[in-house]
Amino acid sequence: MDSPHNRIKKLFNIEIPIVQAGMVWTSGWRLASAVSNAGGLGLIGAGSMYPDVLREHIQKCKAATDKPFGVNVPLLYPDIDKLMAILVEEGVKIVFTSAGNPSTWTGFLKDRGITVVHVVSSVKFARKAEQAGVDAVVAEGFEAGGHNGREETTTLVLVPLVRDAVSVPLLAAGGIADGRAILAAEALGAEGVQVGSRFVASHEASVHPDFKQKVVEAGEGDTMLTLKQLTPVRLIKNKFFFQVDEAEKRGASVEELKALLGRARAKRGMFEGDLDEGELEIGQVAAAIRDIRPAAEILRGMWNEYLALKRKLCSAS
Repeated sequence: MDSPHNRIKKLFNIEIPIVQAGMVWTSGWRLASAVSNAGGLGLIGAGSMYPDVLREHIQKCKAATDKPFGVNVPLLYPDIDKLMAILVEEGVKIVFTSAGNPSTWTGFLKDRGITVVHVVSSVKFARKAEQAGVDAVVAEGFEAGGHNGREETTTLVLVPLVRDAVSVPLLAAGGIADGRAILAAEALGAEGVQVGSRFVASHEASVHPDFKQKVVEAGEGDTMLTLKQLTPVRLIKNKFFFQVDEAEKRGASVEELKALLGRARAKRGMFEGDLDEGELEIGQVAAAIRDIRPAAEILRGMWNEYLALKRKLCSAS
């Protein structure tokens, strides 16, 4: 990944092939610009933003950095046509899409000179993304936080499967929070990584301070994939999680689960800090996160650890 010929660095015109995931209620302009200014690729998470809010974040990010940054757009967003129009109007150059069919919007974006990357959880969807014309894919294992693949394929298994299936540049995601994981992802065939949970515990993340502290305190086994009948999502186990778990175990219908979920659960938990009744999305790797630091320090720390480990392995051989 440290090669000057690395395809991810070339594709995004960045120094370090680490992408900060565009997470709902977390990835605003402050986090995205901080990561981009530090040499990685910051992403604004459009999934929790109304169109006018997204425009404001894009404009503030452009003012805060002269480095490349992008926007992550979940394709299930209800007003997606409005979001796409704003991306074009504001001159966004890089768009990550997720949670939907890449063939729907990839052509529209590519025709307007925008670099498109799609997040996948299976070989099947990686192939579909490549056929749709994306510039790169993110292979995200089910260790990852937030919405996830039903197949429950781990990053260790998924990344080499996707690498063997497609020829476009590949980013690995899910369970990556330090230099060891970056080096492992490279060994599996990834040319860069996308990091989410580690950046939740950053000064610039827009989530509630109580949620950040909850992430730091999380231990092994404190997260689990749930709501598989709706859209699978990995959550910290709290009062709301156990309500869902009990409902699923007694065979609750999709309608009952939708009623239990209600509206704005993620906002309530992650943004407003309701640690009991809110939806607390985070990855398994939260168990390894022990502090809240500036985003630039996190990025540089991961990259320097990766470089040191790689040098050590090379010298040992």
